[in-house]
Amino acid sequence: MHEIEPFFMWRYYYVSEEDENSPFYQREYSEFGFKNTVYNYCIHPQWDEFGSSTLYLKIIYADYNKNYAIIELIGEWNDCITNDIMYLKSNVTDVLAEKGINKFILIGENVMNLHCDMDDYYAEWFDEIDDGWIVGINFRDHVVNEFITNNIDYYIMFEERFDKANWRSLKPDDLFEWIEELITKKISTTT
Repeated sequence: MHEIEPFFMWRYYYVSEEDENSPFYQREYSEFGFKNTVYNYCIHPQWDEFGSSTLYLKIIYADYNKNYAIIELIGEWNDCITNDIMYLKSNVTDVLAEKGINKFILIGENVMNLHCDMDDYYAEWFDEIDDGWIVGINFRDHVVNEFITNNIDYYIMFEERFDKANWRSLKPDDLFEWIEELITKKISTTT
């Protein structure tokens, strides 16, 4: 796991530790010191800790004019024991929302497991972003099934169409516009 780095090709466009609006502004990273772990395996030191002991993330892009952020995750999302959604909401998404972010793209291909509890923080997050949205892309099937079983898919959209994007080959704005277009089409067909 220590070899899995956050996606770095968009660092030409955005660096969270250089963004004054980021909760990770001025954070310094070690290239050699591995202190964070998931399942007792060290993870790459470029991942950001935000209060959880099992889930880590990297804001790989944020655009305050278009009001969106792309967040890559790694680890085990565990709301039962470590209340990860509380930490994610309080320490990351609330901070971004205060700066106008109301659209969130969560990349979950490195989320190994999910253990849901109550949906309170998901509902609160969803309600507070008004006309925004939360999308999960590339989460593993069993993780998505756990979200669905616990009705969290009411707050975070998971669709096969989102997973079809080869997001690493796109620029951040292209990924955002593609997802927003899919959401707009979905909304217009359901109304």
